[in-house]
Amino acid sequence: MNKPKIKITLIDRKGETPCRYGHQIGDSFDFDLDRGKLCPLAMHVAFIYADILRYGGEFKGETNPHKISFCCPETKTINIFQVEIVDDK
Repeated sequence: MNKPKIKITLIDRKGETPCRYGHQIGDSFDFDLDRGKLCPLAMHVAFIYADILRYGGEFKGETNPHKISFCCPETKTINIFQVEIVDDK
């Protein structure tokens, strides 16, 4: 089974404090190749969603069941990331 490519993108920020890891809205990361570049707090949360998508799960009730958003657990920053399948190969 080939694993689909998973992309993680910072799409919004709700908190008043800049990201301690330096991430900016629009930053994108390849789930497999950029693990050391994404904040470990965000990656910890992203992993769950990426794993669900990668192995055939869907997010019911979403506009696109192959895409989901999540918040970074840093309460003063509140980065909002999107996890999505970008290649079904």
